[in-house]
Amino acid sequence: MSPDDQGPKTRTRSPAKARATADAVPATRVADGFEGLSLSVVVPAFNEEGAILHTIEDIRREMDATGVPYEIIVIDDGSEDRTLEIARQTGVVVDTNQVNTGYGASLKRGIRHAQHEYVAIIDADGTYPARYLPAMLKMCRAQDMVVGDRGAAMKNVPWIRKPAKWVLNTFASFLAERRLNDLNSGLRVFRKSELVPFIPLLPQKFSFTTTITLCMSCNGKRMIYTPIEYGKRVGKSKIRPVDFLNFIILVLRMTVLFNPLRVFIPLGLGLMALGGLKLVYDIWMDNLSETTVFAFLSALIIWSLGLIADMISRLHLRP
Repeated sequence: MSPDDQGPKTRTRSPAKARATADAVPATRVADGFEGLSLSVVVPAFNEEGAILHTIEDIRREMDATGVPYEIIVIDDGSEDRTLEIARQTGVVVDTNQVNTGYGASLKRGIRHAQHEYVAIIDADGTYPARYLPAMLKMCRAQDMVVGDRGAAMKNVPWIRKPAKWVLNTFASFLAERRLNDLNSGLRVFRKSELVPFIPLLPQKFSFTTTITLCMSCNGKRMIYTPIEYGKRVGKSKIRPVDFLNFIILVLRMTVLFNPLRVFIPLGLGLMALGGLKLVYDIWMDNLSETTVFAFLSALIIWSLGLIADMISRLHLRP
């Protein structure tokens, strides 16, 4: 332990003691409906000194009321402010990426730390109220993942980001063959055992929540949405203009990885239909053109690529 981490004797804890403190629950009995449940709450944080303490206190207040065993795991993503220092002072389990690695990297590190079967993730910026955690944990008893649906609460999202969100949600619902109300909600509870096989596929950056939603929905996992309120964040947003490029890459990645035939087959059929129409015209003109041949060959190539992508997808996503 570094000198900066040392304080009064009552605040100096070994990792084991810190975890024991985080897992401590009130002496009261477990509330009705929570018998046999326990929860690890992962909080990724990057430059959130203005909200991290409130977030931890909010989680403790709500989880203490249930009486279930729980732990809070804060993963600092190389913050340049006092986020790491404040988190350590609260006595929760704290780890750090040391350098800014990404939202997904923080969540993956936190999930590996989790000691309980049920894991919750919640942002440290104050946008997601912790009061929804107990109800979502209870619902997760019969589900593999419960996602907080922000719905109409997304009004405070900047207008410039709304078109991209709509395109991404619509496209992801098309790939998953089911309606995905909120693709990248940062508040969710899931079973750790169901998620661990997909961890190698999960990205390091903001698309973590998008990918985890598709992993679950495209593999027949039980997933439901529950309405939540979405507050105004404390501090500045971490989304940058360069993330538009990441958005394009994410769409391409989603296509190839999760349900490629849903894209490649219609695209091939479109080219085949175009070639068929051009063939009718060529027969009428008594002249078979290169365009017709190219359209048919392109359709065959796209279908072949789709089959290869589908084979790779099934190898990666198999249980």
